[in-house]
Amino acid sequence: MSKPPIRVGFIGLNPNNKWAATAHIPALRSLEEDFEIIGVANRTLESAQRTAQELNLKSAFASPAELIASPDVDLVVVTVKVPHHFELVSAALKAGKHVYCEWPLGNGLDEARELAAMARETKSVAVIGTQGQTAAGVEELKALIADGYVGQVLSTSIIASGGNWAGQTTADSYYLSDGANGASMQSIALGHTLVAIQHALGNFDAVDATFVRNFDTVEISDTAEVLPKDVPDQVMVQGRLANSAAISIHFRGGVSRGTNFLWEINGTEGDIQVTGDMGYPQIVKLSITGARLDDRVLAPLECKRNRSPAENLSPAADAVAEIYKRAAADIRNGTRTAPTFDNGVALHELINHIEVSAAAKQKGVVLSFD
Repeated sequence: MSKPPIRVGFIGLNPNNKWAATAHIPALRSLEEDFEIIGVANRTLESAQRTAQELNLKSAFASPAELIASPDVDLVVVTVKVPHHFELVSAALKAGKHVYCEWPLGNGLDEARELAAMARETKSVAVIGTQGQTAAGVEELKALIADGYVGQVLSTSIIASGGNWAGQTTADSYYLSDGANGASMQSIALGHTLVAIQHALGNFDAVDATFVRNFDTVEISDTAEVLPKDVPDQVMVQGRLANSAAISIHFRGGVSRGTNFLWEINGTEGDIQVTGDMGYPQIVKLSITGARLDDRVLAPLECKRNRSPAENLSPAADAVAEIYKRAAADIRNGTRTAPTFDNGVALHELINHIEVSAAAKQKGVVLSFD
């Protein structure tokens, strides 16, 4: 006998090509035996009604509080901007709902720790949207490493573009330029990539970082305003993984005319190169090439897969769907296979170490080579 679907309510859902509409909605609709999308709450009832009509949802709630209190909602999905995560997620947990919160979990480490502690005190399944560990390309890479394609991993290097955080943005995305909002390049673009790195290669053992801010202001393209910016547009991280491999990462704000995502893994027996259109391995299609032993030229690799990506979903929606599959199993079986709030806290802690390292350099001694 089939179990009734898990009823989902969204807080923060816009049909105009936003993340929740282009990734979460297709993902859930591909899992109709497990989930039913009940409705949405946005900043206004009118906005929720427009979204419900355009996406053919049953209900438009007058407020997030009304959605959270509804007996027709089992799982609350929070896809709003980071500064609102704490209030909404904590309200949902207190109401006994299961929660899927997009990354970052909180606006900084303290909020994340408090939300994780709150989740542990409940019977709710609390999921964090770190799709880097469920993206098909990252899973393929992990399998290649585990099968010994490169032998012992000696080093790994990434150069990537964040898309935002340079000298120009839109009014809707300007909040990314204000560090108080917890949505910096190191939090979002680097954060998701750190998940992919650790999933494929293991955890960090030591880390050191340098941040550079070339732009103190940002031009708002749709209004021609020039507004202040206090987050870095160059994020450089280096260190050592637990397997003793050296690691270096350079994230650049904006978009490059050259390489926007290049990840190399070098080992005792072979080398792997991973490329993509942008510095988000959890949402873009990844191309994986390699060479080993007597090979002299990189060639596309036939990758072993634990699962086949859904043909009708984008790479982003496929990665999100895999998290939802695990969340459904967790809700029904009492397991914890989807990424948890505690996993989110661990990622916040790593990013905090990176930020502390970079801040120390800002205050440190400037070396002169004159």
